[in-house]
Amino acid sequence: MKPVSLVLYMALGLCANTALADMSDIAALRMGDMKKLVLHATPKSATTVGFTAEDGSDMTLADFKGKVVLLNFWATWCAPCRKEMPMLSQLQAELGSDAFEVVTLATGRNMVPAMKKFFGDIGVDNLPLHRDPKQAVARQMGVFGLPVTVILDAQGNEIGRLQGDADWNSDSAKSVLRALIDS
Repeated sequence: MKPVSLVLYMALGLCANTALADMSDIAALRMGDMKKLVLHATPKSATTVGFTAEDGSDMTLADFKGKVVLLNFWATWCAPCRKEMPMLSQLQAELGSDAFEVVTLATGRNMVPAMKKFFGDIGVDNLPLHRDPKQAVARQMGVFGLPVTVILDAQGNEIGRLQGDADWNSDSAKSVLRALIDS
């Protein structure tokens, strides 16, 4: 077992039978790219602005209440998005459940055929093709570059944010997310 994996395994073991005291306990699990993940001491309200669901219907982030959500803002022209999207797909395959979901939201002018091609080219078939064509959600949530990933708690509040791409398939990312799901 790698030293990093061993440390994460032991940290999770110590937290498994007790409630996490606060975000500082979860913050201690951040290594590598996850050091860029800013965890908020106090949850922040997320926007109530709507976006277009994959099927064309209207949705809001409130539709995901009851789950921890990893909300990824991306675009078809974004090279770092292309790099991290397969990792987000793997994360959904591994952790996706009634308690956790990876939600992808293409912000700006992303045409549906281009979005489908983007996912097809990188082999992603388990993430939603939701759209924020006028960047209303992105603006309300202070997203000024891509990719940006926001973590929402089960009540729909923002509890963390990572600017830029990250290795979402890392042991550290999974440990942080499991701790958030379990808290």
